[in-house]
Amino acid sequence: MRISKDQYYMNIAKEVAGRSTCFRARHGAVVVLNDQIVATGYVGSPRKTKDCFERGNCLRTELNIPSGQRYELCRSVHAEQNALINAARAGVSLLGGVIYLYSERLIDNNFKIVEALPCFICKKMIINAGITDLVSLQVDGSLKKYSIEDWINDWQEKDIIDDKDQYGK
Repeated sequence: MRISKDQYYMNIAKEVAGRSTCFRARHGAVVVLNDQIVATGYVGSPRKTKDCFERGNCLRTELNIPSGQRYELCRSVHAEQNALINAARAGVSLLGGVIYLYSERLIDNNFKIVEALPCFICKKMIINAGITDLVSLQVDGSLKKYSIEDWINDWQEKDIIDDKDQYGK
């Protein structure tokens, strides 16, 4: 049986996540425009800098910072951010694109699939990049599509902190 296009792109996002250099999480993002992959990104330190694997430690773990907090102290750039940056470096517009997000987190010393949702910083960047939808892998292996327009409408009515679809929640 042939897999769907959404599953095809999500499988690629999973492979991209395998390049992550974070001790806590593996995330992969694939941006598709007009049925063509135009950018990918994974969790990793900025180009030409040392990542957590090379340093042998996670700064946020050493400082006892819980997941989802104090991102400014993390050495890594998020998968979604890297995908958007990689598109910009290549001069590719993402207007009207769809982003596929795969996520695993370290839970009880094993990486386990978690609902793939961007943090608030990445959500804001996705909105401003003109992405129309986010396809997220769910814990049960299914795919869920989020309309970016729905995020915008929710934030017009409520505040960002009231967002019902939050990473790590």
